Amino acid sequence: MEKFERLEQITEPLTSAVEVSSYWKDSWKRLRANKRVMFGLSLLVFLILLALIGPLLTPYAYYETHLPLKNLAPSAEFWFGTDELGRDLFTRVWWGARISLFVGITAAVIDLILGVIYGSIAGLWGGKTDEALMRTADIIYSIPYLLVVILLTVVMGSGLATIILALTFTGWIPMARIVRGQILQLKQLDYAYAAYALGASRWRILFRHLLPNAIGPIITTMTFSIPTAIFAEAFLSFLGLGVQAPIASWGTMASDGLSALRYFPWRLFFPAVFISLTMLCFNLVGDGIRDAFDPRLKS
Repeated sequence: MEKFERLEQITEPLTSAVEVSSYWKDSWKRLRANKRVMFGLSLLVFLILLALIGPLLTPYAYYETHLPLKNLAPSAEFWFGTDELGRDLFTRVWWGARISLFVGITAAVIDLILGVIYGSIAGLWGGKTDEALMRTADIIYSIPYLLVVILLTVVMGSGLATIILALTFTGWIPMARIVRGQILQLKQLDYAYAAYALGASRWRILFRHLLPNAIGPIITTMTFSIPTAIFAEAFLSFLGLGVQAPIASWGTMASDGLSALRYFPWRLFFPAVFISLTMLCFNLVGDGIRDAFDPRLKS
């Protein structure tokens, strides 16, 4: 009996050798461990902060012209130089950041709402409803968005509302396809059948069980749609179909700077660099979110 010990004499509590963590906690842990994501997220926060306070750091307005000071190189007075009308490029770059980020985030949110609703209905109901909805989406997606922009510009005129409407006209369809695929997969699992057998309605199963388990691909798709919308706005503004003067956007500034590239390269350099950095940041964050929410990578 000396080799045995009474249970009540054990003073140390019994603990599990395996640490239990939730899905969200585990995903956030993997996300923080990804150095590329943290770099992209930090740089993105820095760009957003400068977009908010950047125009306030100089005494010049984005529309204020000084013809005697036109095409000046970057200096202590004009940090990014000036354009052909003597306007301060530093102020215009960060004012353009507001326009580009607003368009990108707004278009992504609208795509999220429309895509989740449309894809959820198609995936949950299935059958003829799914077939009719997805074939309709295919027809809409076949229309070039550049043609939509031109038609909307003729009808509504140029402006932010026209750009956002044009981008979201077909931009929600990739989100709808992702959500539909996730719903079709998840509704075949046992917990969905159990909820249905217990009398839960389709809407309750959708919002309580299916969409929460599809949140990873949804967030990832939304993250990737923001840089796509930013680049599309810059491209349309570069072609002259976006915001009009004197409002500044990265696309209009790149268009104005292209003609002066040989003699005044800074006019194209700064908007082009910040377009590239912003898209890089969102893509890095999107890649990290996709990896963090992938259950196959859970250790």
